[in-house]
Amino acid sequence: MAAYGLIGHPLGHSVSPQIHQQLFSLEGLSCPYELYDLPAETFAEGFPAELEALDGFNITLPFKEKILPYLETLHESAAFYGSANTVLRQKDGTRIGFNTDCDGFLRTLESRQIPISGSVCILGAGGVGRMFALECLRQGAKTAVAVRETGLSRAKQLAQEAREKCGKPLEILDIGTLSGPFDLLINATPVGMYPNIQQCPISETVITQCKAVFDCIYNPGETLLLQAAKKAGAQVAGGMDMLVWQAVSAHHYWNGTAFSNHAVQKIISETAETVRMQFGGE
Repeated sequence: MAAYGLIGHPLGHSVSPQIHQQLFSLEGLSCPYELYDLPAETFAEGFPAELEALDGFNITLPFKEKILPYLETLHESAAFYGSANTVLRQKDGTRIGFNTDCDGFLRTLESRQIPISGSVCILGAGGVGRMFALECLRQGAKTAVAVRETGLSRAKQLAQEAREKCGKPLEILDIGTLSGPFDLLINATPVGMYPNIQQCPISETVITQCKAVFDCIYNPGETLLLQAAKKAGAQVAGGMDMLVWQAVSAHHYWNGTAFSNHAVQKIISETAETVRMQFGGE
């Protein structure tokens, strides 16, 4: 029987097993999907023995870059973004790494009919914000990252990487003095995440100047940022969509499966309800 799992630290109350078990069920498969909460120093001295038997696994922080030296092959997505969140053990025993975060991002916006065009502003330049910035530039949007002083060094490094990989400039803005308008605003910071659900990363004045807003946070399902954006009449999308769509993409690489939009939306809705119930109805 094929076996799969998620590696990361800390994993806490991950909903990934629920998502993947529903996808396996739709595929007519009965496969274990376990959580591997590994010490942060894992991969410093080699590939973890407990992962050897897995046919495929997903990767979250802090291992998306640390895994790369142990993968014999990198899909174009993992090579371009310099990180992998999905691994497949091939028939010859070698492993190939993919980055399905981008797939999740693009499928989320597509399903919500939100285009990547015009002017895009990304709040935060680290982790997933880096992927958002590079992909928006690849899509041809005029892209900026908004950071605080503490994130300025990282933003400058990202701007250099963007010029090298995309041949296009990435504007750096001060999040404290940010002003629109923007065709698409993306929150890649943890501001507004449970338990700090009364926080919002930017002012309502800026929010009202955005045509569309995407928040990669999935707990709560509708952050204060998304609530304000919806009230202002903007198109909105949340992080639960991206979490499920990137899992859908992982199954495509693992098993070659295509899922209907209706089936995926059902999983998004059910998983969002699970999170809401786990965290006191928030």
